[in-house]
Amino acid sequence: MKYRSAFDIIGPVMIGPSSSHTAGAARIGRVARTLFNRLPKKAVISLYGSFAKTYKGHGTDVAIVGGLLDFDTFDERIPTSLKLAEEAGMEIVFSVEDMVPDHPNTVKINLYDDNGDLEVVGISIGGGTIEITELNSFKLKLSGEHPAILVVHNDQFGVISAVTQIFANHEINIGHMEVSRKEKGKMALMVIEVDQKIHQNVLAEIEKVPNVTQIIRMVD
Repeated sequence: MKYRSAFDIIGPVMIGPSSSHTAGAARIGRVARTLFNRLPKKAVISLYGSFAKTYKGHGTDVAIVGGLLDFDTFDERIPTSLKLAEEAGMEIVFSVEDMVPDHPNTVKINLYDDNGDLEVVGISIGGGTIEITELNSFKLKLSGEHPAILVVHNDQFGVISAVTQIFANHEINIGHMEVSRKEKGKMALMVIEVDQKIHQNVLAEIEKVPNVTQIIRMVD
């Protein structure tokens, strides 16, 4: 097995006790917050597998909520995140699920406010590394570690090639890309992770592509 850095072996700088159950959980929460792009009024956190069995003892609960408050894995406020969320006016509901997931460290986060809602499913795969596997029932694979955008678009001919051409024009290398759709000709989603920072002018060009309806930037 190849490791990208020492942190893949010893884990990230974090508030303990577990890289999988704490650091990974915090990162999933923070990605959900980034996708929602604001502080939610309510969060329903559904825990599966190992997360469901040990979430209080391993600090998974405070880690996820800390991520939703936009705290990094090493933020010393994480142990008090439940209280801080209450003070910020965010309602938190935990749900322990019996269903056996594909991965033992799985969480589904549903976020709500007056302007909309969001559903994210994430897994913690060890050493603080995560994957987002679903977004609003779209299947995807998003690490949250690299500059990335999510492009919501109508499933029409030419959209994918137009978006990738914009990256090529700006000499931005695509490290990972996938496309999913719920139904032929309806809404589709592109997940694009790249090797360089995505500047606002690039996003502005993508926004002008016909049939692109929304762009979410993940990491600067």
